[in-house]
Amino acid sequence: MNETFPVVYLARHGETAWTITGQRTGLIDLPLTERGEYNARRLRQRLSGLTFAKVFTSPLQRVVRTCELAGFGSVAQIDRDLIEWDYGEYEGRQTAEILAERPDWELFRDGCPSGELPQQVATRADRVVGRLRAVVGNSLLFSSGHFLRALATRWLGIEPVNGRSLILNTASLSALSYEKSLSQPAVMLWNDIHHVPASNGQERFAGRDHEALTINEMTGQESE
Repeated sequence: MNETFPVVYLARHGETAWTITGQRTGLIDLPLTERGEYNARRLRQRLSGLTFAKVFTSPLQRVVRTCELAGFGSVAQIDRDLIEWDYGEYEGRQTAEILAERPDWELFRDGCPSGELPQQVATRADRVVGRLRAVVGNSLLFSSGHFLRALATRWLGIEPVNGRSLILNTASLSALSYEKSLSQPAVMLWNDIHHVPASNGQERFAGRDHEALTINEMTGQESE
């Protein structure tokens, strides 16, 4: 990767009570758990030494608090386009409950009744991508899991349905950039959680609708 290309770092917020139980957490404004706050502070260590021309955060408190604990609260700009997917009638529900009613349902293909459709989320993501590509230098975003997954697909120029193949843990760090030229957007880093201590139990992740594919499988490209 050519180091002269700008990099967009993506930080998912820390743990909440509903990420533990696997309930869909969209527009409901839950706080971080104690562990969520601890892991957000670990993000600060992970980001130490990096400089950013712009920092943006979702207005939801779990995201804003993560941004603050990571050390960027004083410089971050609120961007409402970074808010999590509106799950509508599926807010607070677990994937297993939804699939019991709709066995073929997929968030990134079908969206949510009384909530957002994938193309609506993609439209927000496209606006964010447009602003990011106008920034001179590196950027840092704080947002939520499903929106960041959709954002990554739109950065690559592929359909948002491919977001189903991009798993994101809480307090993870990812990075988007370019390969060889600005006409070749690429994923540079995905779901880095080396800075986060392992928990006693495995996080139940509501967005894990399918087994993850590699980036090359998603885009149909071969690695060189």
